[in-house]
Order: sequence, then C-alpha cells, then structure tokens
Amino acid sequence: MSATAFPVVLAAPSGTGKTTLAQRLVGESDRFVFSISATTRPPRAGERDGIDYFFVEPARFDEMAASGELVEWAEVHGRLYGTPRAAVEDAAARGDHVVLDIDVQGARQIRKALPEAMLLFVLPPDVQTLLARLAGRGTEEPSEVARRLRSALEELQAVPEFDYVVVNDDLDRCLGLIRGIVEGGWSSPSGDRHPKHVETLLTDIGRVLDEDYATYTEVT
Repeated sequence: MSATAFPVVLAAPSGTGKTTLAQRLVGESDRFVFSISATTRPPRAGERDGIDYFFVEPARFDEMAASGELVEWAEVHGRLYGTPRAAVEDAAARGDHVVLDIDVQGARQIRKALPEAMLLFVLPPDVQTLLARLAGRGTEEPSEVARRLRSALEELQAVPEFDYVVVNDDLDRCLGLIRGIVEGGWSSPSGDRHPKHVETLLTDIGRVLDEDYATYTEVT
C-alpha cells in the first residue's frame, strides 16, 4: 500500500459521535472514502449490488472470511457484515484513506490484517454528555442504555491499544484534530492518551450504572 494512504479506523463507545465524525470526514474531503461492505442480508428497496453493498450468500461470505478476503467482519442481528480487502487496497492505490466506523473487536481485526492502519479512539467529554446523547435519540429504553453503558466500560479498557486518542468535546474541533493527525501521516504528536480522562469516565459510568440502572445491569 501507499505510504501516504492508509485505512483510518474510528472506534468509540456508542453515543460518542464517531459515526457523525466519519460521515463528515468522507463528506468534506475527496481523500477520505467509505469502503463498500459485504453482507449476507438481502438488499433493501433501492439498494444496488456493488454500490451500496456486495450482497453475497452465507457460504460465499464464509469463503471470503476463511481465505483472508475480508480484513474484518462481524455478525449483527443474525446477518454477516465485512470489509473486503480489495476495496481497502484499491482505495490506497488511488491515494485515498478508507474510513472504517467499527467497534473495538473490528479494530483489533484490522490491526492484525492491516498493520499500517491508523486506529483512533474517540472519547466523550464526560458521562453526562454521553448519557444526553444516548437519551437524545429518543428510542433507547433504560435497559438498552444500561447495555450500552456496560459496553462502554469494556470498550474503554481497549484505549491503550489505539494509536491516537481524541476527545469529542466539540465536533468541529475534534474533526479538525483527526484531519490533522491523518494528514500529518503519523508525524503529528498524539499527546498523552488521556489516562486520567479515561479513568474518570470508567468511574463515572460505573457509578451511573450502580445508582440509576441497577435494575438493568443483568439484562442482556
């Protein structure tokens, strides 16, 4: 792959804003692109094979995963989704950064498959903002909020595995920081890894679960 083009992985707890950051990165610069994922789910109305997704049969997906054709994959609601290696390599050959909005497990798969990828972990500014973003969706039952908070506790443990750590306290500022890091080609300093901030988040999320969601902590 080109030394100046590499995959950019964004991972974060739910409600941190990483999907919005990924969409802005791709929408505001020609050098950032999304890859087309492979999936075993059937196409929805208006979706086109090879444009929205690569729609494949489960047996073919299994072949792709076994042969290394996918750099990461996961099962979501009974359907399989994965990132084709060819799509990432084609983008790099064009000089584009493929942006991957994935979870910690996916990021770990990317690290093994594509060591040159840049892994960025996005932190919320505080637990109050995280809760407000989750509640602001208007669709989350308390049991689902509790599940997402428990997942956040697990995901935050993975922060030391990432190359860069940024705090999404202001969307535009955070977006500019990510662009600067990526466009610096690894030369931009990452600063500290916000260990005190992570420790505070872990403590505060645990407290909120104990005080406000104790009834739901065992719900799966």
